[in-house]
Amino acid sequence: MTLSATFFAIALLAAPASAKGDPAMSFYDLKADTLDGKATNLSVYRGKVLVVVNTASECGYTPQYAGLEQLYEAYKDKGVVVLGFPSNDFGGQEPGTAAEIKTFCESKYHVTFPMFAKIKTKGEGQSPVYKFLETGHGEPKWNFHKYVVGKDGQVVAAFASSVKPDSAELKDAIEAALMP
Repeated sequence: MTLSATFFAIALLAAPASAKGDPAMSFYDLKADTLDGKATNLSVYRGKVLVVVNTASECGYTPQYAGLEQLYEAYKDKGVVVLGFPSNDFGGQEPGTAAEIKTFCESKYHVTFPMFAKIKTKGEGQSPVYKFLETGHGEPKWNFHKYVVGKDGQVVAAFASSVKPDSAELKDAIEAALMP
């Protein structure tokens, strides 16, 4: 192998996934429908730190909506966005329609962070969003599993449902992701 061929091979190995032809290079290359039914390119969040959560309205962890809203309010001016993805995959705890979910979130928890249409987080028909999130970080085991996505669109941390939105470990991961 010549020196230039060796350099090219090393450069290709070190290149980002997009240079290698990976179809889901980053979270920002994906699309999802909002709770209002609008198709959204997740690239609108490029450069932000994201906390992506699978939510449910009838779960023991449902009160975490309040903590997620507080987290969003505390960090949104620093470039952090919480994204909620309702899912009925765990115990059938999100049976509502999009309109019912929206009304519940707004009236009970005053949610202002972006909410998306109900999706599959695991198994057959799994959303591309969750297929991307679980790579290297595992699929959610229950509702309110949290993924922190860095400014580059890569998952930097994942937290079980039992980790509350105001936990030091989640906030530490967010703060680390905010660093330049």
